[in-house]
Amino acid sequence: MKNFLKEHLFPVIMLILGACCAAFSIECFLIPNTILDGGVTGISMMINYACTVDLSLLIILINIPFFVLGFKALGKRFLLRGACSMAAFALFLELFKGVDTVTSSELLAVVYGGVLLGVGVGTVLRFGGCLDGTEIAAMLLSRKVSVSTGGIIFVINIFIYACAGLLFGWDRALLSLLTYFITFKIIDLVEEGMEQARAAMIITEHASELAAEIYSRLGRTCTFISAEGLVSGSQKTVLYCVITRVEINELKRIISQADVSAFVTITEVSEILGNHIKHGPKEQNAIDEAAQSN
Repeated sequence: MKNFLKEHLFPVIMLILGACCAAFSIECFLIPNTILDGGVTGISMMINYACTVDLSLLIILINIPFFVLGFKALGKRFLLRGACSMAAFALFLELFKGVDTVTSSELLAVVYGGVLLGVGVGTVLRFGGCLDGTEIAAMLLSRKVSVSTGGIIFVINIFIYACAGLLFGWDRALLSLLTYFITFKIIDLVEEGMEQARAAMIITEHASELAAEIYSRLGRTCTFISAEGLVSGSQKTVLYCVITRVEINELKRIISQADVSAFVTITEVSEILGNHIKHGPKEQNAIDEAAQSN
């Protein structure tokens, strides 16, 4: 029962609270002051301003293809939590429509709206959910091009804010861009300083199985480092791999299923040089051969 509360019920509650916070920010701070969010939500807000289609419906419809891609890349657990957070987000957007605007001051709307949005989105990400499909698309695209996930998201949002400038005026675009920067920094704080990339070092006696599972489910290759325990004297292997922030929860789940005795550290990565992601059967064979040699 305790495990059920920790692994399933508590994360769902936090996903709902995060979605509630994000929806309140959008409906009570940003929309009344014509300030846009980035990503799919920003696109949906522009369409909503131009026509009478409900914002919640637009967000769900536009996000569906991205969540299908996320399911294929990250599995059923991600899809369920993503769907839960998205459904809660859409529901709260409808509920907060009737709430009075908190402030008509553009400066206060930018600052407090950005902070609340960052807290909401950061909470959802921390517990394995997702409110915006562009982050999923950026993560998958970064595996094929030499641009980071954060860089791709930034380019997408710059394009969105440029369109907002043409439609609503450049002052709206600049206010929206400022809100985006505030939101992004708050997300980092909520995620305990999590950047776009993390380096994981896993000390394990089951390196072959664990590396194969990480490659199969996340598309990430691992570097094998031979090691020896000081007390036990037994031979161990250290796996080193670089992952994105969206993949941290899935990596923890893979490790808990494959080797509960593994010792894991996850650290920040400030810069990545070179291609750290490989695909295809040749690379998988290389992983297997390296594992056998250990």
